[in-house]
Amino acid sequence: MNERIDIVVVGAGVTGLTVALLLAQSEFAADLRIRIVDAAERPVWSPDDDVALRVSAVSGGTARLLSDIGAWSSIEAARFCPYDHMRVWDEALEPGSSSTLCFDADEFAVQHLGYIVENVLLQHALLEVLDDLGVELYFGTPISAINFNDDIGNDSRHCVHLKSGSDIEADLIIGADGGRSLVRESAGIDVSRRPYEQTAFVTHVSPEESHAKTAWQRFLREGPLGLLPLADGRLSIVWSTIPDRAAQAMQCSDVELGEMLTETSDHVLGQLTVNGPRGAFPLGAQHAKDYVRRGIALIGDAAHTVHPLAGQGANLGLQDAEELATVIIAALRAGEHPADRPVLRRYERARKGANATMMHFMTGLNRLFASDSSVLGELRRTGMQLFNRSGPVKKRVVGVALGDGRR
Repeated sequence: MNERIDIVVVGAGVTGLTVALLLAQSEFAADLRIRIVDAAERPVWSPDDDVALRVSAVSGGTARLLSDIGAWSSIEAARFCPYDHMRVWDEALEPGSSSTLCFDADEFAVQHLGYIVENVLLQHALLEVLDDLGVELYFGTPISAINFNDDIGNDSRHCVHLKSGSDIEADLIIGADGGRSLVRESAGIDVSRRPYEQTAFVTHVSPEESHAKTAWQRFLREGPLGLLPLADGRLSIVWSTIPDRAAQAMQCSDVELGEMLTETSDHVLGQLTVNGPRGAFPLGAQHAKDYVRRGIALIGDAAHTVHPLAGQGANLGLQDAEELATVIIAALRAGEHPADRPVLRRYERARKGANATMMHFMTGLNRLFASDSSVLGELRRTGMQLFNRSGPVKKRVVGVALGDGRR
C-alpha cells in the first residue's frame, strides 16, 4: 500500500478492543494507524477487588478467539468460572422434571459449556496485549461531534471532533460505542426498536448449596431469572422482570431481597443470601437498519442488542469484531480500500442476518414463556421434553451457542 490508512474505533468495550487487536496483529499492521477513543477512563482490574457486578457468559468459540489473540491466558491466571452444566425450567414445573432442559459438557464432548467472566477483566486482558502493539488509546476523551464526508476522493476522510478541541481524521470509523451509539446517530443510521417492558436486575448472592459449576435459568411470567456461577462460590443474579418488581428489588433490605430471590428461584440452591451490590437497567431489542456506510462500520451493541436470557450478547459482538477484521484484512490483501462500501458490505452480509435471527429468537422465546395461556404452557412442556430427546437438533443448537457453528 502507498498510504497508511487511519482507523478510529469509537468505544473501548470488549468488542471495540477486540477488533482493534485483530487488526493490530495482522500482517498489515504497519499500513494501519489504529486509534481507540472512549469517554470513560481506562478500566482497571485488580485481584484484590470484589467480583464486578457486570459479567458475561463467554462461549467456547469466544474463548478460542481470545486465546488466539493472546488475551485468554491472563484471564485464566486471574479468575473466571467455567460452567459444565445448564438447567432451564418453567415456573409451573419442578427444576428436576422431565421437561427441564439439561445441557452437560460431557454430552457435547467439550471441556466446558462456557465461562463466566467479569467484563472489566475482559477489557483488562485485551488492553494488556494492546499496550505492546502501538495502538493509540484515548481514554477519558469524550467526543463532541463526528462529521462524515460522503464524497469519494483524496479529501473524503471523516472527522472526529473531541471536546478537548482536537480533531482526529479517519478513513474508517468503527462504531463500537454501545446501544446509544454516537457513531450510528451521527451517521443518520436508523434503528428498529422493540421495548421488552422489562428491567434487568443484577446482584451477587451466596447460595446455601454449591452451584457445582451449573448455570440455572427459571422462566417466569414476568421474565427469566438467571443464576450464573462465580469463581468464589457465589452466583451472579440476572433477573429480567417487570419494572415495578426490579424497583422493589433495588429498594428492599438485603434480608427481604434474599427471601425474594430464594422464592423466585424455587429454592433450587436453597437459601440465597445477598452478598454484593445491586444494579438495574431497562431491556429492549434494537437493530440498525444498516451496519455500514462508506468509511463506517457498526459492531456489537451499536449494531444490535438482544435479550440477555441466553447470554449471547457479548459473543455476538465478538463475532462481529472477528468478521469485520477478517473482511478488512482480506480487502487489503486484494489491494482494495477497506473503507469502501462494497468491501464493508461483505461484513454486513455475513453478520446482519445471523444477528437478526438471534434477536428474533430471543424475543420470541421471552414472549413464549411470558404467556399465561394453558395451551401454550402445555406446548412449552411438550416441546422441552422433545428437545431434550432430539439428539442432532439439540447438538446443533448447542453448537451454535458454543460458537462452533457461527460461520
